[in-house]
Amino acid sequence: MPNETVAATHAFWLAGRRATGEETFDVTSPWDGRLVGKVAVPTDAQVEEAVAAAYAVRDEFAATPAHVRAAALDHVSRRLVERTEEIARLISAENGKPMKWARGEVGRAVSVFRFAAEESRRFNGGEAQRLDTDAGGTGRLALTRRFPRGVVLGIAPFNFPLNLCAHKIAPAIAVGAPIILKPAPATPLSGLLIGELLAETELPTGAWSVLPVANDRMPTLVQDERLPVISFTGSDKVGFAIMDSVPRKHCTLELGGNGAAVVLADYASEKDLDWAATRIGTFSNYQGGQSCISVQRVVADASLYERLVPKIIAAVEAQVTGDPSDDATDVGPLVSEDAAKRVEAWVDEAVRGGARLLAGGKRDGASYAPTVLADVPADVTISCEEVFGPVLTLTQVDGEDAAFETVNDSKYGLQAGVFTHDVQAAFRAHRALEVGGVIVGDVPSYRADQMPYGGAKQSGVGREGVRYAMDDYTYERVMVFTGLAL
Repeated sequence: MPNETVAATHAFWLAGRRATGEETFDVTSPWDGRLVGKVAVPTDAQVEEAVAAAYAVRDEFAATPAHVRAAALDHVSRRLVERTEEIARLISAENGKPMKWARGEVGRAVSVFRFAAEESRRFNGGEAQRLDTDAGGTGRLALTRRFPRGVVLGIAPFNFPLNLCAHKIAPAIAVGAPIILKPAPATPLSGLLIGELLAETELPTGAWSVLPVANDRMPTLVQDERLPVISFTGSDKVGFAIMDSVPRKHCTLELGGNGAAVVLADYASEKDLDWAATRIGTFSNYQGGQSCISVQRVVADASLYERLVPKIIAAVEAQVTGDPSDDATDVGPLVSEDAAKRVEAWVDEAVRGGARLLAGGKRDGASYAPTVLADVPADVTISCEEVFGPVLTLTQVDGEDAAFETVNDSKYGLQAGVFTHDVQAAFRAHRALEVGGVIVGDVPSYRADQMPYGGAKQSGVGREGVRYAMDDYTYERVMVFTGLAL
């Protein structure tokens, strides 16, 4: 991307139009500290204008024909394809994500908007139910349809700065719900670019805004009664604090995880173990480990543990670290040096407590080397919390029941991977594991953007995935016809 474009001042999007405020803030690269861009900050008055416009247009937008909403979503999807390389470089610059993963993120956002366009065309068709199954319902028919709950406040995180903004915006447009999007302060440029593409469409004025406000201004938006739906992706601490502060609002919370990859005893051939190790090595470190479903824990049967461990170490050490703009790089920096220092402190604590460091364990600025730990004490931070960094812990267990108990011994429950060929074991895992998703034959890091995605316990409330978010943004309303000849 040319330097003059990279260092440009980026406007925000207020009720569908480009706007600037009185101040700006800098977005810098976590890799080398260079200025990626300046971002205009909306004033309090401009935020109020955006909220008022969204609230005022809510009935008009809900009544917008499906083809209008679908056309807008299709347009954004096509434009993302056309600008893939530019957008991937923007993601990499502001987030530190290696280009191979940044291009993949753009591709996923393309699909999210396409899925939303498709769903908007068939959503809300209504379900008819005859009521004459009882004598009192003779001649009566119920028709159930879904309608928007109201304006959505979407709060997106830094780790997937384009695709997780897409997961807030696209389902809202699909159902005709106005949305105020707050991108992460560390990575606002990708969300603002979605605004640029939406501005090319014919959606009603006020139907959407992208406001890069600071986190300390978020409580005012959260408390605003004109925003009855909150869709938040981030930490469990912040997410549940939001829900506790607005108990009468509808909240969808996609929170943390400490994804476990379980390797059962039947997955014991050299080919099996090579596959498991390769997937674990890659997906404990992709996005710098900054994914809620990255592999943080490996729980392996004792019968194959000693053969699996060196394969995992080799796979981890094979990850290419370095400049995220280099196509060969697998693992770039974390989002900030402070984030890397936190990971460093947690690993050091574990080692002091008796954990064995098998690989990595070194920090260089915002970068942290892919790391493997074994024999980690149960009471250290890295055993209890989401590390959100390129760190993997190894645990051996005796048997399937012990493996599943180990996975469940956590406050989190987002997704788990189970390496097995036993179909019965897969179904037992599906029943036993306290998570939102069980991935059989692979790591927990797999996500298709159309499938239901969310967690149990402290990993969240509600589900994303385009159709499932559309359900969360709407509610059922029934209409009963009387005096019909059924």
